[in-house]
Amino acid sequence: MRRKKREALKAKLKTQPSPLLAQALHHGNDSGPATPKAGDITPVSPVVASPASEAALNSPAPFQIQKDEDLANHKVETGEPEGDSPSAADYDPTLDMKEDRARHDHRLVTDGADLSSSAYDETKDSHDVPMPDAKPKKSSDDEFDMFAASSDDDDMFAEGPVKPTTKTKSKSKQLAANLLDNWDDHEGYYRIILGELLDGRYHVNSILGKGMFSAVVRAEDEQTGKVVAIKIIRTSDAMKKAGLKEIDILKTLSDADPDGKRCVIHLERSFEHKGHLCMVFENLSLNLREVLKKFGRDVGISLKAVRSYARQMFIGLTLLKKCNIVHADLKPDNMLVNDARNLMKICDLGSAAIAPVSATDITPYLVSRFYRAPEIMLGMPYDFAIDTWAVGCTLFELFTGKILFAGRNNNQMLRCIQECRGQITLKMLKKANLWDQHFDNNLRFKSAEKDPVTNKDVVKLLNFTKPTKDLKSRLRKASRGFTGLNNKDLDMFIDLLEKCLLLNPEKRITPADALNHPFLKSSASL
Repeated sequence: MRRKKREALKAKLKTQPSPLLAQALHHGNDSGPATPKAGDITPVSPVVASPASEAALNSPAPFQIQKDEDLANHKVETGEPEGDSPSAADYDPTLDMKEDRARHDHRLVTDGADLSSSAYDETKDSHDVPMPDAKPKKSSDDEFDMFAASSDDDDMFAEGPVKPTTKTKSKSKQLAANLLDNWDDHEGYYRIILGELLDGRYHVNSILGKGMFSAVVRAEDEQTGKVVAIKIIRTSDAMKKAGLKEIDILKTLSDADPDGKRCVIHLERSFEHKGHLCMVFENLSLNLREVLKKFGRDVGISLKAVRSYARQMFIGLTLLKKCNIVHADLKPDNMLVNDARNLMKICDLGSAAIAPVSATDITPYLVSRFYRAPEIMLGMPYDFAIDTWAVGCTLFELFTGKILFAGRNNNQMLRCIQECRGQITLKMLKKANLWDQHFDNNLRFKSAEKDPVTNKDVVKLLNFTKPTKDLKSRLRKASRGFTGLNNKDLDMFIDLLEKCLLLNPEKRITPADALNHPFLKSSASL
């Protein structure tokens, strides 16, 4: 059941700001260090953390699904309204990322305000924020495909049911170069032929779909007999460069985790095929958004399942941090599980970067919007803490089935965040390059809205003296009526999310400390 859209905000207020905040930002005060220079990038998360044992990192907690129904939360009717948070199962981050890119391109050209939702349109390629590789779909056997997407070749965002691609059993063939004049379509995607033999060994048996930067196929490795997923990058120098960077990062992670036990997807190898860079991955089935769609729509999945997935997320983050890598696009769509749904791996390192991040790489549109940490939107230096924030948002979604922060743009994201987590401090704003886009000189938040009557852009000035939609209340409300839920377990879960979603990235919990948190350490009552 889809939720109603939020009611349009009606109030508007115009005022002349005073220069108090501007003076504080330029001259500094006792509340924090002076604003860093543009080129001075300092990691904002503490490096020292409580170490987790090797056994804890290598062995995810036992988690067995006896039947599919065990994944879902079971809820009795309470008679209370469910609230207006949108369903996490229905959210398409690929569409949102595309809209953000359009907004970013428009701002670069006009240096004006964000585009309204009615102004979204097709955009030129931009490489500040790589897009997710594909949109998930169901396959014919009711399983979910790795990197799955619509089979509509003309519109990856096509609505309506998707017909599954039929797998071929024909003998694989190495196609001769003179069989086709052009191996690519007009957008630079490789024209995939079922039954073709890629790199002399991979028999293509199904097309999983295509995303903004690649097409993905499922194939059988004729040398090993294993089924693999192959990402075929579009023909573009920039896309190939980004793909080579992702390969380097994946190789670094594989070298640090040769046994593949640290919950990050394994790149088996790469090759070129008719001018296209190809990446061969281990084959997994469904992502965590598909888990929500199938088992926990609008009610979420069980706390036992959330705990297991959370533990594996933080194991993956410890590996990333050990290798000095920021994922920068964590969300349910980029976390894949096996057929038994008890093991999870982080995937899609296309947006990943080596920390500390260069000043030239700081962009307010990194990470899919609903999982974007406040420091990104404010133009602050960022590091590993943005991944912890994204995990916190993801865990909320898994348990409740609802999206935590659902702002339509960065400005409204910051409003949603402050309604839940409180006012962003002057100390943070002093480190922000984009503070004046969202705050006036008196530290009042400039909420950019549409007047519901005139449809004109208005600005409402807000102070968040106290959270009005705090995390604890929202989680407790969402869990009312859940059967078999232990309040102590819920309290520990809330505490972990509170620590993941601290506004100050310097104080946000580290992956190693998260693995030592009582919610992830204690499993007796789960």
